[in-house]
This record gives sequence, C-alpha cells and structure tokens, in this order.
Amino acid sequence: MKLITKGLVLSLLVSTGLMAVEKTAPAAAAPKAETAQTNDVRVFKSDNADGKITAKTVEEAFKKAGFTIAANNDMNFPFKRDFNQTSFDYYNLMVVYRKDTALALATKYPDIGLFTPMSLSIWCKKGDKTISVSSLKASAMAKIMKIPEDNPAMVALGKKVEEALKSAMPKGTFIKLPYKMKKPTHDIITRISFEQKGDDWEDAKDDFETAFEGELAPNGFVMAGFTDVNYDLDEHDIEDYLFYDVYSICKIAVIYEVAKLHPEAGAFAPCSAYKYQKKGEKTVHMAFPNVYKWIAALNITDKASIDVLLDAQKKFEAMLAKLSK
Repeated sequence: MKLITKGLVLSLLVSTGLMAVEKTAPAAAAPKAETAQTNDVRVFKSDNADGKITAKTVEEAFKKAGFTIAANNDMNFPFKRDFNQTSFDYYNLMVVYRKDTALALATKYPDIGLFTPMSLSIWCKKGDKTISVSSLKASAMAKIMKIPEDNPAMVALGKKVEEALKSAMPKGTFIKLPYKMKKPTHDIITRISFEQKGDDWEDAKDDFETAFEGELAPNGFVMAGFTDVNYDLDEHDIEDYLFYDVYSICKIAVIYEVAKLHPEAGAFAPCSAYKYQKKGEKTVHMAFPNVYKWIAALNITDKASIDVLLDAQKKFEAMLAKLSK
C-alpha cells in the first residue's frame, strides 16, 4: 500500500450537513461483572517498571504481526511546543494497517477506508511505571464499516492486533475502563458525494487535492498521512476504482485536551477519511467518523473536551461546505 507520511497525528473530521448516515447504538448495559470488552475502545496495559517496553518496541511487534506502520508520532513534542506542558512521560499516536484486510474487503465494502489505516495510542502518565495501548475492537470497526462482525478478514484483523499486543507486552491485560460508552446524539459517520468536475478524472482529482490541502492549515488541521489504497488493489488486479485514497487528519489542540482525561482517544486519532471514485462513474464519495463517535464511545462529559471537539467540527464543516460548492 503506497503511503506518504507528512506530520503529526490526530483526527477530527466532522459532519458537514451534507449526507450523514448510520447511528450506532452502544453495547447493551452490562452487569457489575462487566468485562474489559464492553466498550468499543479497549486498553491493553502492562507493568513497565524497567522501561523496556517503548512505543518503538510496540511498533516492532506490530510489524512482526504483519502490519504496515503508517506513522508512530511522539505527541509530547507538539504538546510542549504548543502548550508548554504535558501530563505524560510519553504519548504516541500510531497508525497501522494490514494489506490483506484491504484486499479482502475493498470490493464489497467500500467503507473499508474508515479504518484503513487504524489508529492506536501508546502512553505512560507522568511518574507511572506502566504502559498502555488503546485500540478499537475489530467488531466495532466492522459494525461502523457495515461489515458482518464475523467476517473472516475482520476476525483475523482482531486476532492479529491481539497477537501484536501480547507479543509487545507479554504480561499485559485488557483493563476495565471506568465508564460505559453511551448512545450517540448524532450520526457517527459523515458522508459526502459530489460530481467530478470536467471530463478528465485525474485533473479533477488533482484540483480537489490541491484545494483540500490548501484549506487544512488555515483551519488548524494537519494532514498526518496519506494512503493510496488503490495502489495495492491495482497490484492485485482488483480494478473497481479509479482511485481510493485515505487521508489522516489531525488537530493537535483536540488530542491535547481530550487525552488529559481520555488518553485512549488515540483509538480515533488520526481519523481515516476516505475518498474514492469507481470506474465508469462520475461521482466522488468521501466519508469519515465524526466527533460524535469520540464523545459517545469515550463517554466524554467534560466541557473543555466537548468544546474543543465541537469547535473543530464547526471549522471542518465550514471547510468542506466551501470545497463542495
């Protein structure tokens, strides 16, 4: 899978008032004997008193499990640069994908780009002697992407994530989070579609990308990475798409604020926003998980986090409205 890594990591892609679909209900209320698997987001935690487990060793474990690493960014650098402080000894946002998952699913399930690549956070709070890694359950990703939860490719993906985590942190366990996810107040996936401008799809694609990237910085966003999914599809004679691109978008202020109480928010950061056009069609489709999934899945209630999330949503909404004209 061809990719370009451009910078920091966090995502915030939001509803544009264009066409949003799919409201996902939370897991059913569990009894007090609730397990660590109740929520969509899960955290794998291990003692790390000797400091031998690091973000780099976690990355290496994922590589050995067959994942491609699109990014593994140290967020303490921008936290200190932009806010003069951090509450972590280290906080990394890692972006990974498996080529075989995309190849198996892209033809039948075009929403595969919502979590190709998928995101994880790796952290240690100041003074702690532990290491934690957050991720989104494979069954949760499947549900959001409208893929059956028992789809073999998704089941295999989930097993590979666990294999990598257990290899990196042999004494680690999935911990019980101090909350249950709640029902979203809005649709959690935003979808927009627009018609190709002009007769040449390549020129139209290039023009859109130039305009899109030009709007990011003025609105406070950074493109952390870019993944050309169609590169691998073409290499394996899967010829459904003219292009299938995935953007990783970040806004440092959001992950800085949200991670204070919810460091596991890195399971959504960066957010993968796809853009594709099928062969024989003139319509371009884009989609991404919006901030309401963050708020619901993490049961975010503090005003500071909600304010920064919704502010970023508003900015991205305005940006997309401008580009879609």
